[in-house]
Amino acid sequence: MANNIIVTASNMSELTHKAFMDCLFKKGEDSTNLVKVEGITRMFGLHPQRLEEKRELITALLAELPAEFKEGWSFLNLCTTKDGKQWTGLHRVCEQLVVMAIGLGLMEYCFPRELWMILPGGVPYVIIK
Repeated sequence: MANNIIVTASNMSELTHKAFMDCLFKKGEDSTNLVKVEGITRMFGLHPQRLEEKRELITALLAELPAEFKEGWSFLNLCTTKDGKQWTGLHRVCEQLVVMAIGLGLMEYCFPRELWMILPGGVPYVIIK
């Protein structure tokens, strides 16, 4: 793991949020080559180099999610680990993980946005590639 960070249910939320905030553009930075990702609630533009630097961390975070996400599972289930522990109570943080994972090509939506309204909770199913 990069920088010898050990990912656990107790630190996943903090690691996710910090990584996401680092991937956002800082005031005055050139955003010409941004990584544009459609999130659950809005579009995001991520800094390509800083996002790529997070690949190992994001991969480790995704590895802590339930195996059902390898087949495609509801975003509503993203807040628990493969051991059934809740790692965040904020779907905003779950969205941050999804956005970074999609930006890195590690995750994708199973269905187009137009179909989300018929899914449980009106949220997408996501799959870890």
